[in-house]
Amino acid sequence: MVVFGGRSSEHTISCATAGGVLGAIDRERYRVVPVGITREGAWVLEDDDPAALALDPENLPEITDNGTRVHLPDSVRSRTVRVSGTDATGEPATIDLGEVDLVFPILHGPFGEDGTVQGLLELVGLPFVGSGVLAASVAMDKHFTKIVLRDAGLRVGDGVTVTRHRWDAAPDAVRDDALTALGLPVFVKPARAGSSVGVSKVHSAGEFAEAMRIAFAEDDHVLVEGAITGREVEVAVLESRPGERARASVGGEIVMTGVEFYDFAAKYLGADGVDLVCPADLDERRLAELQDLGVRAFEALGAAGLARVDCFLTDDGFVINEVNTMPGFTPISMFPKCWQASGLSYPELITELIEVALAHAAEGTDTRA
Repeated sequence: MVVFGGRSSEHTISCATAGGVLGAIDRERYRVVPVGITREGAWVLEDDDPAALALDPENLPEITDNGTRVHLPDSVRSRTVRVSGTDATGEPATIDLGEVDLVFPILHGPFGEDGTVQGLLELVGLPFVGSGVLAASVAMDKHFTKIVLRDAGLRVGDGVTVTRHRWDAAPDAVRDDALTALGLPVFVKPARAGSSVGVSKVHSAGEFAEAMRIAFAEDDHVLVEGAITGREVEVAVLESRPGERARASVGGEIVMTGVEFYDFAAKYLGADGVDLVCPADLDERRLAELQDLGVRAFEALGAAGLARVDCFLTDDGFVINEVNTMPGFTPISMFPKCWQASGLSYPELITELIEVALAHAAEGTDTRA
């Protein structure tokens, strides 16, 4: 069962990611049940049509309420998923969709990537691709990600976390304290959002309040981070079979020539001024260091399935920026590009994620279900 859409501001990116997966998944091996979640949280049975989920800047994909309702098993004794709606005569009807072997929750942002849906699946005993509740929720929150990674001895960027209550009570003091500690420029971002939604680069004190307003529209606590000078490099991490350590791809690099930072349009809409270079130009020592850093971050968070670890390569070495436990998975996204450059095609990558999750479930080593 491929689940996509969701209640977050990254709804359309989730749909586009699902379109890529539905178009590339091995249909000779898997029978797919596509399930969309509307922005209001309704689980609906979707048409198995990857083209309808294509990421078109003029017509972003969206899950609409078609009147169906998908029902998960009512206990761990069953893996049968059902759909209810109306039949051709307009009468209520419920149909069994079959026993689900695995769920692929391709959800980005809150109410999906943050452990909420993972907890729901754990409650009913459905195995799934990706991290469980703890790793998903910690990695979703940039504030707590820094705490965990720093405690594991990994280097992270400097930042200040601001709650909405503190900002409303003393905005001038918050601004002055943050800029005194971090200098200018700074990045202001929601603690729990991805795809660069709600992120602003602040060049002067006068821009700070508007950046906070934009970030608080996405979350109730906001991270203010000092700008880091260095190359933006990323590494993709995959969980291995039971008993084996996770492995990392070659590095990728985001090279910006016409934009100030890697924003939503640059990531998903093909905006000019950004090149995704994969493999990145790293010598053997640097690449090995980046790969080791990616796996160590993956392990420190207790992640499973997949993750993308974003870093800066500075004059003093690597600094981890953030970890995404359900990274963008569209054909133009860095995660699949890194694995393609490592010798794993897009369809093979999807198969690997499914088979590894099934292997852990079968071995009883899967703490997610």
